[in-house]
Amino acid sequence: MKLIKILFFIINILLIIFYIYPGSIFGCFLYSDCSIQPQLTKDFIISSNHFYVFLVISLYGFQIFIQNYKNLITLYLSSLSLILELSHLIIPNRSFQFSDMFGNIAGVIVSFIIIKLINYWRKK
Repeated sequence: MKLIKILFFIINILLIIFYIYPGSIFGCFLYSDCSIQPQLTKDFIISSNHFYVFLVISLYGFQIFIQNYKNLITLYLSSLSLILELSHLIIPNRSFQFSDMFGNIAGVIVSFIIIKLINYWRKK
């Protein structure tokens, strides 16, 4: 269990690095152009890339910590989703976008609902 928690913290550190890097690390590797951001699926109202990232990280975090640290993990993931996107206001070659921020928040909310439903169905 301790290894799973350590992996969660490592993933969070990597997420923060990818977010504060002034450009796209994936674009550097995939396209040899750090200004191009790969797109997994087409955006609708929110950014799909941001939604997927925060959905996966939040599902992982909630699964690990929701029993003992429900309020703390919810506050952490919500704050992280906002702070990382707001940091794009001051990072060169990055831009703040409401669709990205709403994608982050939606990923956290949807993952919270999924975990709550899973826990509800397990009890029945």
